[in-house]
Amino acid sequence: MHITTVVTFVVFLALFAIIGLASVVRKKKTTADYLLAGQDVKPWLVALAAVATCNSGFMFTGMIGITYKIGLSSLWIAIGWVFGDFIASIFSFRHIRKFSENKEIQTYSSLLSYRGGAPLKPVRLVAGIVTFVFLSIYAAAQFAASGKALLGTFDIPVWIGTIAGAVLVLGYCFAGGIRATIWSNAAQSIVMIVVMALLVGFGFEKVGGWGEAMTQWKAVSPTYLSWFSDVDSYGGLAPLLFVLGWFFAGFGTVGQPHIMVGYMTMDNGDNIGKVRAYYYSWYTAFYGATILVGMLARIILEVDGSFDAELALPKMATQLFPNFLVGVLLAGIFAATISTADSLVISCTGALTNDIFPKLKFNYIASKITTILVTAFGVGVALFSLYGETNVFDMVVYAWAVMATGFGPLLTLVLLGKKPNQIVSLVMILFGAGFTVALSKFGVPEPEYFIPGLSSGFAIYYIGTLIFPETKAVKK
Repeated sequence: MHITTVVTFVVFLALFAIIGLASVVRKKKTTADYLLAGQDVKPWLVALAAVATCNSGFMFTGMIGITYKIGLSSLWIAIGWVFGDFIASIFSFRHIRKFSENKEIQTYSSLLSYRGGAPLKPVRLVAGIVTFVFLSIYAAAQFAASGKALLGTFDIPVWIGTIAGAVLVLGYCFAGGIRATIWSNAAQSIVMIVVMALLVGFGFEKVGGWGEAMTQWKAVSPTYLSWFSDVDSYGGLAPLLFVLGWFFAGFGTVGQPHIMVGYMTMDNGDNIGKVRAYYYSWYTAFYGATILVGMLARIILEVDGSFDAELALPKMATQLFPNFLVGVLLAGIFAATISTADSLVISCTGALTNDIFPKLKFNYIASKITTILVTAFGVGVALFSLYGETNVFDMVVYAWAVMATGFGPLLTLVLLGKKPNQIVSLVMILFGAGFTVALSKFGVPEPEYFIPGLSSGFAIYYIGTLIFPETKAVKK
């Protein structure tokens, strides 16, 4: 690897780290600051950080990999996901910030269990356990993505990159908690959209322009430019289920603790319009660039049948970019994945210290020790997956689905002013999450299992109001 690439990688990685570590100037040694950044984060920072948190390893590794494989039909993942996310934002963004003004609400699980008085402790406990388990899987996917980024560019053993990412995650966490994550995520988001746009431009120049690219894409396979790669399954309903499934996946954003907590850090709930404008403009542009990069990689890279499609981005960059830009891109990928992992680790820490073991809620030292243990657990899961057959895309979608179906319906109803009682709330979480796990194990593919999983949660609530009409609201 050229020395310029190595130096640029180190310099930009250090720059991103310095931006995150600089948050120490605003740091307060309290759990509220560690988990919610004192709720004084500006709208543009909230939005850009949210885009980076949503995308990172999933987008750079998983989404490009799946687009490389299936072609144009991956566009529906973007359309469904962004539109579903937008619909969810109508019910969540503003309300979640206002709910979190209550000093007792510092974590996602506390928000789920809040009913206007004392929290429903069993609901908070169960939500905390589900959060810890599946956000750990999500974090493991980010660690795995960082390992693949270094493997694809520097040919460094994947386990080294995975552990290196985990070490940097601890640095971010210990520097400033979630504020460090937000600051560094915003910087990475800006750098990565610029570099991805450049990669698209270099890619089209390499293949000879749009017309030549279309010719080569048609030659890949008969379905590579098809709007739907599968039209025969489910009696011809496969296209509808595919689009609807990804819409439900996008709506499931409201069930993601690490993303929703980001909106809890916003300085003022009345700024939600600004957040939404920044967020969806950036999100849409990023998705578009990702799909084009994945498709261009398919006709540019000369690889054999055993090629791991999730290495397409770093491989394409090393082939097209000058050494300087390769270093910038790799630093952006690596830093984005580990800072997303940071968000996940912080959320897991909050779940353990606030929800599962609430006696540790105001113990700052215990939060730091818990962060170390959560990171170690995530690295273990990542290494296990890397040497198996699981890829980053599947790990992220699976963890996302379980939390979306377990938490999404319940939080949506709570934010709309509904007050499902303890029994109904627990059934909604456990059945929604458990049903999705079962569907996955029985071979129902992504994204189809989002549809029954999310629908069942809302159905359980309305059935519950018929069985327990006197307990629609919890008495204070």
